Amino acid sequence: MYFEAGDHISKGLPHNPFKAIVAPRPIGWITTLDGEGNVNLAPYSFFNAVADNPPVVFFASSGRARGIGVKDSQANAEETGEFVCNVATWDLREQMNKTSASLPRHQDEAAHAGLEMIASTLVKPPRVKASPIHMECRYLETVELPCDDPEGGNFMVLGQVVAFHIDEAVIDGQGQVDVTRYKPLARLGYRDYAAVTEVFSMMRPG
Repeated sequence: MYFEAGDHISKGLPHNPFKAIVAPRPIGWITTLDGEGNVNLAPYSFFNAVADNPPVVFFASSGRARGIGVKDSQANAEETGEFVCNVATWDLREQMNKTSASLPRHQDEAAHAGLEMIASTLVKPPRVKASPIHMECRYLETVELPCDDPEGGNFMVLGQVVAFHIDEAVIDGQGQVDVTRYKPLARLGYRDYAAVTEVFSMMRPG
């Protein structure tokens, strides 16, 4: 099967398979504060690490459609210069999903999902207490990407990780983070998700 981007329907694919092909993708569960101190918590499936020295992550969002402007996480990170990445886990799947709801701009998604928040150390946005791992980030820049929707926009928000919080219960006897102890969630295509429950190792060739 061959088709050009955007022409999947002509091949009998009612849903664009792109997100199912580029999968699994880690979920960036992003906490920000607006200029008035209101908490925003939202999951982003276009999220990943892009460098490690110093550590840099990104989350990407769309916006501008229907006059709503950019999404709150992006607007807040740009305004305040900070955000926090909380790891979404199997045990927190329902709460993560609730925070994806389209709530009014100043309504607290964490409270909506029944999540307790705790203070960060170097940045002001709070952390999801139940999450086993948090990354405190300082905003670096926003890269505007091409968008096929003339009323829309695609944006990649980059941040430098300045501090980590890791629950010692997920660290094994060799001092390594064991993902099978907290089962991070990953986004697939359509309405599908996955949880990491097993791993294998391979040595690079010499």
